[in-house]
Amino acid sequence: MSFVHEIVLDTETTGMDPDKGDRIVEIGAVELHNHIPTGRTLQLYINPERPVPPEAVAVHGLNDAFLKDKPVFSQVYSDFIDFIGDAKLVIHNAEFDLKFLNAELRKVGHPPLQMNRVLDTVLMARKKFPGAPANLDALCRRFGIDNTGRVFHGALLDCELLAEVYLELLGGRQHGFGLSETVGAAHSETKNALANVQPPHEKPYREPRVFVLSSDEEAAHEAMIEKMGNALWTNNQ
Repeated sequence: MSFVHEIVLDTETTGMDPDKGDRIVEIGAVELHNHIPTGRTLQLYINPERPVPPEAVAVHGLNDAFLKDKPVFSQVYSDFIDFIGDAKLVIHNAEFDLKFLNAELRKVGHPPLQMNRVLDTVLMARKKFPGAPANLDALCRRFGIDNTGRVFHGALLDCELLAEVYLELLGGRQHGFGLSETVGAAHSETKNALANVQPPHEKPYREPRVFVLSSDEEAAHEAMIEKMGNALWTNNQ
């Protein structure tokens, strides 16, 4: 089975437009192997070097007092780049997050992230459910994913929810059927079971039995052959 390495990614910001001075205040990321979370995550809180407007705080809950002693982007961006590596990026409304990430990367002289390495789950949802709401809360409700802990939009929490939504958009938890784990477990159980099987006892050797025909039995056999006519085993041609 081919190996798929992906990173689910999300950001929280001070506003809607980096060209107007808005900055990133949180980056969250969740690693997936073959679309399943590995348990490796990344959460970076970032001092945006500017006040956070009240309307932004109402969305993500990250205010100036909380962020003032956090590192600035230039101090942590290498941790972010190292974590994502060359993996495919899974992002909900990717254009928004990429715009902010690339604005920050430009400031530190790092090459931008390219859209061709991104899978946008908003586009996936709109294609799968035309006309239906495609925001994260609506998709969680559609797939029965518990998002009751989402009082604020937190980047890491949203990544964890999005990882579940993404799997459902791919076809649900039956995707791939977990065959590698199931087959591996079954093979291990069989191997262990066979190891405990005792070899059968060898049967004692017995000389072959010899059956001797009486003269009457031989005569009866010859008479039967004669009645059969041209029997194959008496034909020498």
